Amino acid sequence: MGLEYKDYYKVLGVPREASEDDIKKAFRKLARQYHPDTAKDKKSAEEKFKEINEAYEVLGDREKRQRYNQLGPDWQQGPEFRQRPPGAGGTWRRAASPGGFGGAGEDFEFGGTGFSDFFEHVFGARGRAGQGGFGQGGFGGFPGAEHEAGPAHGRDLESDLLVTLEEASNGAERLLSLRRRDHAATETLKVKIPAGVSDGQRIRVAGKGETGAGGGPPGDLYLTVRLQKHPDFRVEGADLYYELELAPWEAALGAKKNVPALQKAVTVKVPPGSGTGQQLRLKGLGLPKPGGMRGDLYAVLSVQVPPAKNAAQKKLWEQLREAHGET
Repeated sequence: MGLEYKDYYKVLGVPREASEDDIKKAFRKLARQYHPDTAKDKKSAEEKFKEINEAYEVLGDREKRQRYNQLGPDWQQGPEFRQRPPGAGGTWRRAASPGGFGGAGEDFEFGGTGFSDFFEHVFGARGRAGQGGFGQGGFGGFPGAEHEAGPAHGRDLESDLLVTLEEASNGAERLLSLRRRDHAATETLKVKIPAGVSDGQRIRVAGKGETGAGGGPPGDLYLTVRLQKHPDFRVEGADLYYELELAPWEAALGAKKNVPALQKAVTVKVPPGSGTGQQLRLKGLGLPKPGGMRGDLYAVLSVQVPPAKNAAQKKLWEQLREAHGET
């Protein structure tokens, strides 16, 4: 059974020619709708939220989107798919060999990482490890190298791990499943996600890589953290940015507005005469930093001008213009 092609445009409900802004708006709308914290059916919402996040992870990134567009539904007929190890099956992956060399290697599959097998093979850790998205080694390398005398260290396994901002903020434990082709049983791994983990950081799970040869030690499992996109926050280091929309009168006269935070919602005071792009800093409401400190949360103001829907509203805008001495 081959890997299932993921139509990310269909997931977000946008056409293939959609602009970056349209894709962002579609993601934010769906992410708010299916966020597990607000949805009634949390189980199904969680799976849908992951699917939406994965789609935006690809379509929201210019380089990934370009690569995805080049694949198309018939991607299995292309060179990337043909580089899979023969007989690997639908979701099996091959352990990466040190330095890009190696013999037969072990086939394995993960569960619970938050990403689909399609994403992992094309855009995930396996895709980055070697051209074509299926790891560095496992077939090829030096002929007969696997038969050299003496114990040999097992190869390392790699995968991506989708981590929510809440998990990055508070720390968490995640249960992953790992099954090897030559093992009947599925192994459950308890992985600790430290508070303050950042995008691209690797979590090492010692001794959970490929079995060593000739009595050698096993390799390790490395999980590359991918912070889950959030419908409200943009992440820069340990700081969070939230777009706070204001009506023109709120910007002109000042207002008190609620701003969501990872811990709880807070109220900010918008000073009179505020404008688009102005930032209000909420100290210590960001993600954890080394040393026990936290980053900040910034409310980025965005003044939204509503259209005049009727003659009365248009008249009010005209009166405002006249009051400012403009013609």
